[in-house]
Amino acid sequence: MSTIKRYVLSVLVENHSGVLSRIAGLFSRRGYNIHSLTVGVTGDPKISRMTIVSLGDDYIFEQISKQLNKLIEVIKVIDLTDAPAVYRELCLVKVSADSNNKLLIMEIVNTFRGNIVDMGDKSLTIETTGDEEKISAFIDIMKPYGIKEIVRTGLTAVYRGNKLEQ
Repeated sequence: MSTIKRYVLSVLVENHSGVLSRIAGLFSRRGYNIHSLTVGVTGDPKISRMTIVSLGDDYIFEQISKQLNKLIEVIKVIDLTDAPAVYRELCLVKVSADSNNKLLIMEIVNTFRGNIVDMGDKSLTIETTGDEEKISAFIDIMKPYGIKEIVRTGLTAVYRGNKLEQ
C-alpha cells in the first residue's frame, strides 16, 4: 500500500508567458492537485523558479517529475521533499483590534517575530514568515481576536548551505 505524503519540487523554467499555464494544465489533466505554488524570477531574468507542493504517493510523484521534465520550457526539476532545505511561507493576517487588545496582539506578534504592516482604528495587519506549522500556529492564536482576512503565499524553498539548484 502506498503512502500519501507531501512533495516539494523546485522547478526552474524559462520565464515567458504560458509556462505557468502549461505546468498547471499538466497537473489538472492527470487529476493531481497543487497544494501550493509560488513563482518568481531568479537572478537571471530569463529563468523563473516555481516551488510546487503536491500531495501523493511515490508513483504519482514519479509521474509528475517525468511529465515536468518532458516540457520544453522546464530547465530542471529538483526534489526538495527530503532534502536539507529552508522552507518559508509569508502570511498577512488582518485582525480586529481596539484599544483594549492592541498591546496584547503586538506582544504576540513580537513573540512570532512578525511585523505590523498596517494599523487602523479597528484592525491590525500583521506580516509573518516561517514554515507552515509556525504560520498555522500564529493564525490559531489570532482567531480569538477576530480574523478579518488571511493571505498566504504558499511554500517557497531552497537548499541549505552551499548546495546550488542551478
